[in-house]
Amino acid sequence: MAYLTNLRMFVRVYELGSMSAAARDQRCSPAVASARIAELERHLGLRLFNRTTRTLRPTEAGRTFYDGAREVLEAVSAAEARVREDADALRGTVFAAAPLGLGRRVVAPAIPAFRAEFPDVHVRLRLTDRVVDMATEGLDLALHLGPLADSDLKVRAIADCPRSLVAAPDYVARRGMPADGEALVRDGHDCLMLRFPGAQEFRWTLRTPNGPRAFAVQGPVESDDGDVLTGWALDGLGVALKPDFEVADHLAAGRLVRVAEATPPDPVPLACLSPARASADPRVHVFAERMIAACRAGVAVGAPS
Repeated sequence: MAYLTNLRMFVRVYELGSMSAAARDQRCSPAVASARIAELERHLGLRLFNRTTRTLRPTEAGRTFYDGAREVLEAVSAAEARVREDADALRGTVFAAAPLGLGRRVVAPAIPAFRAEFPDVHVRLRLTDRVVDMATEGLDLALHLGPLADSDLKVRAIADCPRSLVAAPDYVARRGMPADGEALVRDGHDCLMLRFPGAQEFRWTLRTPNGPRAFAVQGPVESDDGDVLTGWALDGLGVALKPDFEVADHLAAGRLVRVAEATPPDPVPLACLSPARASADPRVHVFAERMIAACRAGVAVGAPS
């Protein structure tokens, strides 16, 4: 097992580009991580990384060895998955991430039932509306709401989540009911934007009779937390673009109303992402299955009829 442990450390150092980051990922000290790489290099009789005080770069041999090492670890994970058919055999920790709204409303409430079924599987759940870097953050699984960039991650489509433009009734009474995206821009409606540091000009892509069109909306406030935007919309600060499952209760109770319904936003795809190294792990696979089922049930609410 020591050799496999060293292989796992090598793969994480290679992927993260940092001995200290890989040590954190593998729950050990940087000294232990360095010792494992040194032991692997002695076994192979060659250097896998060129190190300086500030940089760590794979050698040509390291780049070649990485592909084979990852294949070995994936094969071991797959073999373990085949023999762990009994739920009692599932143990360890799953590191997962989800968007804030989805995590609070759907994923977190599903964790107690999962833990009751698999008490030896621990869950470390991170909630953020930012796009996570799974390799850097050492995640086994991420629930992703939005378009996907090309990657080597394993992707499982979950659902297309309906979305709406919403505002509080008092905002509409004060500013008027925008009929469409054109009115949002023309009449200077306050739009509540989900934006992160470094984001450029913000646009909402809405469906028009002539096809999708990006509208350069503006507003006085913005946040990187989708639930903050919902709160601001409820307070009458402006118009928010929200997945329906996040605002279904508010719409049903009349605390929010749909606006600009002539040009609605397209549904947003929800997917489950896993690195290849994690997707074959039985505890990750079972956790993903339970969360995907919970998400499919949880996001299928609040869609306009």
